Amino acid sequence: MNPQAKLVFTISLLLGTTTVISSNHWIMAWAGLEINTLAVLPLISKSHHPRAIEAATKYFLVQAAASALVLFSSMTNAWHTGQWDITQLTHPTSSMILTTAIAMKLGLVPFHFWFPEVLQGSPLTTGLLLTTALKLPPITLLYMTHHSLNPSLLTTMAILSMAIGGWMGLNQTQIRKILAFSSISHLGWMTIILVYSPKLTLLNFYLYSMMTAAVFLTLNSIKVLNLSTLMTAWTKTPSLSTMLLLTLLSLAGLPPLTGFLPKWLIIQELTKQDMAPTATIISLLSLLGLFFYLRLAYCTMITLPPHTVNHMKQWHNNKPTNITIPILITMSVILLPISPMIITII
Repeated sequence: MNPQAKLVFTISLLLGTTTVISSNHWIMAWAGLEINTLAVLPLISKSHHPRAIEAATKYFLVQAAASALVLFSSMTNAWHTGQWDITQLTHPTSSMILTTAIAMKLGLVPFHFWFPEVLQGSPLTTGLLLTTALKLPPITLLYMTHHSLNPSLLTTMAILSMAIGGWMGLNQTQIRKILAFSSISHLGWMTIILVYSPKLTLLNFYLYSMMTAAVFLTLNSIKVLNLSTLMTAWTKTPSLSTMLLLTLLSLAGLPPLTGFLPKWLIIQELTKQDMAPTATIISLLSLLGLFFYLRLAYCTMITLPPHTVNHMKQWHNNKPTNITIPILITMSVILLPISPMIITII
């Protein structure tokens, strides 16, 4: 892709995200969401492969429908209350339509069908944007309207997201699809705590984005897209593969790694809200995700592929590793000791 075009699309993404985060008016938030959608479409379809074009088309249709619902929700609220302020979403029907629209934008169950297909048709760098940066504006809108949302609807969608995200990820061999279902499952954790402790939702999103960025950048560095290729990657970059294993286990939420922190705090908060059965259910559902994370980790380091090429050049990687990868991996693994400080902030 032309460097100037890439720069324009990157600036547009930053502009769209900043517009949504800083706006108080629904029309400005809608405009920011539209800028984001139009900026990422060329990044998805830049390879001109039929699957990439299909992914861009699906993404455009879903996002356009979700944006129309955001406008419809805000207009319904303005009709009944006379308010266009984002924080003044008080009409029940409007809040339900908005929840549906944001669920479509994020890929929450039952509006999740587009997300694995779009991620599978996108390059790894664009997939990183889709799973992290482009989820920040919708989550910001949920954060600003959390006091008006229906807790029962959010809890139902969150539990279904965790169940289906874990269940459908079990039988996948394409790593991008596995990470897509992982994202759906993590969105369930963010959504279930939104009404009770919105700061925990943001903390979960930040830590998830950091760990996912480490995984995507590592996979992009070693040029891996499916499990069979992942099995041979350890011969080229053994140290990077070891770090990838730890990051995947952190993404699964195993202590004493960073990924355990948001799950621990969310379960603790749900228990304080007299929702111990819900906390038990989501803890059990996280075991489904743990299975395919362990499968990825197993393929990363522990297995030996058939016909390993025992050649010295396999142990050297000519391309230097991006400096951001070790920084992200380190933070994805060792941040659990600072949890007392995070708890005091929250």
